[in-house]
Amino acid sequence: MQARLQLSRVWDMRHICLALFLTSTLVSASEPNTLTEAERAEGWKLLFDGEKIEGWRSYGSDMSPKQGWVVENGTLHKQADLRGGDIMTVKTYENFEFSWEWKLLEKGNNGVKYFIIPERKATIGHEYQMIDDTKVKDAYSSTAAFYLVAKPSPDKPTKPMGEWNHSRIVVRGNHVEHWLNGTKVLEYECGSPAIMERVPLTKFKKTPGFGEKVTGHILLTDHKDPCWFRNLKIKELP
Repeated sequence: MQARLQLSRVWDMRHICLALFLTSTLVSASEPNTLTEAERAEGWKLLFDGEKIEGWRSYGSDMSPKQGWVVENGTLHKQADLRGGDIMTVKTYENFEFSWEWKLLEKGNNGVKYFIIPERKATIGHEYQMIDDTKVKDAYSSTAAFYLVAKPSPDKPTKPMGEWNHSRIVVRGNHVEHWLNGTKVLEYECGSPAIMERVPLTKFKKTPGFGEKVTGHILLTDHKDPCWFRNLKIKELP
């Protein structure tokens, strides 16, 4: 009888330890602007720690923005009607997985651009569109689109404005994927006929090489609308 009680206590302790481990893991994973041990092991790096703007600079400058972008309650906040300019990563990336969370208000508009290169002398790149879809005219300008060039899935899981959405861009070779709230909603091949035949129908038609794969910066756009970012993280791929 005593042996059974001891065995039962051992099992109870194991269950308690497992529950504590799972709880601590969930808590650490849910804290904004942090990396789990598993993410570190996979090669993820934070691009925003929730306390200061590091690893980003104003487009066309080596300095951080002087206005318009502030750290607020653990978020990187693009303030409304205060133009601070676009900001981009200090580093350039070739093959990568970029993950972030974002929040807009009703009628809001923003975006994340990638493949930003100095040769174009402008903030022209492939853009993951972030917008209140109620204000767009067609799917080429909707959330998670390759802005003006490729449309996302029509049944994408967009959350209402005012709530946090989670997005991801994956670039591996010429293959690009746009993810939204855990669902892949768009994939395309840089330089493919489908992309290069669409480009001349857009405002990018006079940009040489637009639609092809390049190594470049990642950029957060400055629209007049307020926008909040958090959990900005990146993993470079082979």
